[in-house]
Amino acid sequence: MAGSRLEKFGTVFTRVRDLMRSGVVKESEKPIWYDVYMAFPPKKEPLYVKPVTKVYGKKQVEVPEIFYKEDEIRSKFYEAYGTGPRAFELNKPDFVSNCQRFVEKYTELESRGEVQETALFEATAKAMLAQGVVLRRRGMPGVAPEARDPVLGMSLTDMLAEQQTASPTEQEQDQSAQQTTPLHQT
Repeated sequence: MAGSRLEKFGTVFTRVRDLMRSGVVKESEKPIWYDVYMAFPPKKEPLYVKPVTKVYGKKQVEVPEIFYKEDEIRSKFYEAYGTGPRAFELNKPDFVSNCQRFVEKYTELESRGEVQETALFEATAKAMLAQGVVLRRRGMPGVAPEARDPVLGMSLTDMLAEQQTASPTEQEQDQSAQQTTPLHQT
């Protein structure tokens, strides 16, 4: 009982009294009010009683959902771009995540009114790119497919199949070139 910090279990007086009996609180360290309480105890013991609420029928309390405009923007951001390659650095007090930067830029562009509502998300992404923040869409490669070398996308089986279907004249030219090159003797 002495370890409890709630007034639900016994009163402050009974807890102090028990602490004094067990020797945790010395007689010289007892509270000032202790002797007064012993001399003039209350007529009714001050106990904690949980108030009883009567419920008639099943009444459902509907809690309204609270959504802010920023929450919708964040939801779209995480759906499109994910959390990113790095973890959040919460130990730095001045850390601002890419999502927060995106939300701030979005609200800035929205307040200007220069961009239509439908194109605002993409315009914000382009503005972030102009600031040097690279956002990568989920499930898409980091570089645009048309900017990549087509050889990088080929698989080994495709390359072998292409070599086998090469024209016989190309293969003959390769063989004749190998035969004409002299071997160096050491």
